[in-house]
Amino acid sequence: MRHPFNLAGNLAICSEDKKLDASSDEKYNSLLQIIVLAALLLIGNAAQADSDLTTDMARLDAIQAVADKNNDEGLRQLIEFKNKLPSNVDPKVRLETLSILSGLYYDAGKGSLGKETVNEFNALAKTMRDEDALLLIEIFDSFDIFDKSGGADAFAHLEKLRSRVVKSNSAGVQMRFHSTLASLYSITHKFDEALKQYFEMLKLTERLTKRQVQARMGTWSAISTLYLQMKDPEKALDATTEALAGSSMTIAPKAYIEICISRGVALTMLKRNDDALKEYQTALKIGREENLPYTVASALFNIADQYLIKKDFKRAEMYARDAMAKSEAIEDKWGVAGARVNVGFALGGQGKIAQGAELVNQSLDYFRKIHATTDVEVILGEFSMMYENAGMYKEALALVREQQKLSDEIFRSDRAKAVALLQEQFDAEHRKKQIEILAKDNALKDADIQNHRLQQIVALLASLVALLAGAFIYMLYRRSKKLNEQLQEVNLQLEFHAVRDPLTGLHNRRSFIALMAARPGRVEVERREGHVNPDCMILLDIDHFKHINDTWGHAVGDIVLKEVATRLRNVVRDEDMLMRWGGEEFLIFSPKSNPEQITSLVERVLIAIGDTPFAVGAQHIPVTVTAGFISVPFSDVPEDVCDWERALQIADMALYLGKTHGRNRAYGLSRLLVNHEEAIPTLTHDLAAAIQHNMVDVIEVLGPVQEPSGG
Repeated sequence: MRHPFNLAGNLAICSEDKKLDASSDEKYNSLLQIIVLAALLLIGNAAQADSDLTTDMARLDAIQAVADKNNDEGLRQLIEFKNKLPSNVDPKVRLETLSILSGLYYDAGKGSLGKETVNEFNALAKTMRDEDALLLIEIFDSFDIFDKSGGADAFAHLEKLRSRVVKSNSAGVQMRFHSTLASLYSITHKFDEALKQYFEMLKLTERLTKRQVQARMGTWSAISTLYLQMKDPEKALDATTEALAGSSMTIAPKAYIEICISRGVALTMLKRNDDALKEYQTALKIGREENLPYTVASALFNIADQYLIKKDFKRAEMYARDAMAKSEAIEDKWGVAGARVNVGFALGGQGKIAQGAELVNQSLDYFRKIHATTDVEVILGEFSMMYENAGMYKEALALVREQQKLSDEIFRSDRAKAVALLQEQFDAEHRKKQIEILAKDNALKDADIQNHRLQQIVALLASLVALLAGAFIYMLYRRSKKLNEQLQEVNLQLEFHAVRDPLTGLHNRRSFIALMAARPGRVEVERREGHVNPDCMILLDIDHFKHINDTWGHAVGDIVLKEVATRLRNVVRDEDMLMRWGGEEFLIFSPKSNPEQITSLVERVLIAIGDTPFAVGAQHIPVTVTAGFISVPFSDVPEDVCDWERALQIADMALYLGKTHGRNRAYGLSRLLVNHEEAIPTLTHDLAAAIQHNMVDVIEVLGPVQEPSGG
């Protein structure tokens, strides 16, 4: 069962509220996202005049940053913080603490504790009479209304809230409003309307004062999921590329997992099953490392599906049963039903048709009950293939007919509505243009009458008019020339900003992706040793950059980023491409570089940044970077096995290895010590394991020795 529409553990503000079952468990999961939103976007945007309030909010921000990378550690720190709050603490601090805590409980699979925290949050919000927090909960009520009365009443409820949402100064409230609309439109198969809401959310992310990267990643991830529902995998993949354009695995691993799963589903739909399996394995590895049970269950579910496609039914059954056990442990009914379907298909593939069909039908009953029409349609298609492979053509035909009926309801009616809407818009524009043409025609007639009356006067003044007209034309010419020059300058500025980072002036991620898309074809002759030197990528991350911002302020942090860019420009070659990859990350792309040159370049980079402290006014700030580097193609591995994206992922892991070994250093991959068929599956998911098993030769480059700092 290929089911991309229930990515468990999604705490992004744009996550679709897909579970519309009447049970409290499913509603709790959606309400929890509302409450997490309050923490991420609403309360954190409030003005903080009191110094204690500012300090507490800053501490909560720091804990959230920890939780982004290590959920268990973030949960431990937040519980400790909550337990130490004094009884007279500002209610806003307690409200945000409860908001974040409920989300971390949910990610850790501790649903009952999360529910208790949600109830505590609701009670406190009502006591405080916090308008924005209460408005978020009212927005969520639309899902209850949808369950009880249907879509029309739910949309009417949201429409009543629109004026209050518009008046709210919170971008978070407005994003939640559009996200809820998008979810309901998606559930009712109005995909074009859902897409409009997500694009509105992308505009709103520019107004967020914090966690903007996570918000953009989450919104693009939701757009990707919507395209998957529309069965458009190419656009879904494009959306995941946009989601990754401002971040990486090391910055936001939780969001990165969701994107991996979306990419896996899209690749599966494109029949690129081996690539899809790699994405799911990456999601599983990160989910286990971060102890995120929902994402682990989701990854196991999708891996089972890949083995169904490969007809490895015993392995598919093993992963599906593991996914079902994980979902049962966290009381995720949706996950249990989905995994049960894959167990059924795996049993059917092993010849146990009756046993498998019974399990599939159990899950179909559940999905029909909660109106998950899209999922029912997908399951019916795969169910019919199971019967067909078993020679049970009568049963297969009945399922195909039921699937076709659902498919018509989901997609044809939606397209008809979209076409009707576009036609209505076209007709309105056409009528508007006709009115404009008629008005112009009347104006021309009036002008013609007036000109006729003035013919004699015009004749007498012809010579004077000629002189004035000449002067006027000359003035128009000069003005037109000036405007054209200004327009050309504006176009050049727009072109520059489309591919440049506005703060540092360096190339941005989008320009690099465009460069790699236009990269010459990867032919075997280009990989042969001695014919063409490989390209090289060096991924850098400023050490302790958050400490710099917290200690000296974000203005100083911006100065540090610009100075890092300046120092990097001074050490790279003219033909090298230097980018701000996102946040405090930079990327150097050095084409046709031999390994000796790259090691020397990495050493120069570490020295250029770390050898001399950064002078900002009277302050002298020590700054170092940690890096990971790799060549492309790597160790003569064909690029259809390890392309530039996989290589950059490995460099990212090498950077992380440098962070764990003390920072101010670089780790690079020199060459494979075993054949690539054996090494790549491990190397692309667990660099430390590959090193431990002597699969790869690693180079370590140390940065300049740092003087002890009191700050």
